[in-house]
Amino acid sequence: MPRTHKTLPRLYVETALRTGVELALDKDQTNHLVNVLRRGPGDQCVVFNGRDGAFLADIVAVGKKLVSLSLIEQSSAQTKANDLWFGFAPIKRLDYEIQKATEMGAGVIQPVITRYVQNPRLNPVKLKAHAIEAAQQCEVLSVPQIAPEIAFEKLLTTWREQHGDRVLIFCDEAAASASPVDTLSKLRGQRLGLLIGPEGGFADEERERLLSSDFVVPISLGPRVLRADTAAVAALALIQAVAGDW
Repeated sequence: MPRTHKTLPRLYVETALRTGVELALDKDQTNHLVNVLRRGPGDQCVVFNGRDGAFLADIVAVGKKLVSLSLIEQSSAQTKANDLWFGFAPIKRLDYEIQKATEMGAGVIQPVITRYVQNPRLNPVKLKAHAIEAAQQCEVLSVPQIAPEIAFEKLLTTWREQHGDRVLIFCDEAAASASPVDTLSKLRGQRLGLLIGPEGGFADEERERLLSSDFVVPISLGPRVLRADTAAVAALALIQAVAGDW
């Protein structure tokens, strides 16, 4: 995106985008743009839909519940969809974990219900909203898919069927402290997934199930015990830096 556009508000829309199109924002977007950001006719913003790239838009009309935009030009081409799968046992700070996974390049985000999960009640609409919010703030054009929640055992049982040759990485807190770099280096060029457990970790039988699966690769995150949300960010950064798209 041009540097001159970096200070402009970014909005996610579902509408197909092309130069010359006029579109109307919904009530929540209108409130955010007009009442929160104090923008009006003559101002500009950037819109994207995860399919057509980003477009510079003029605000042409403002009503009490409606803002109309006119698309001027494409400011950024659509990026390739990210391939990294990110699975996590839901925790209380769901917004943080999903936002960080979006920022770090996850292509699919899927809640996994483990034995010690803290937050089993999920709202898919809110989960998608967290991902969109992160994409708007961080110039992400490929918004990750939010996959339906899945039970831990079903995830492993159907892994090959659903994910083919994708390697599943999990952070093994019971493993001896060691650098994960050598292990991850061997996975360069392969399709990858990351599974993060709940606060309190995986149950013993879950850990044994993971270690006995031929598509699973365990890594250590060092000598300290990390919170689940911290472990997610640390592991995503390692994967992207060593074997991903960094």
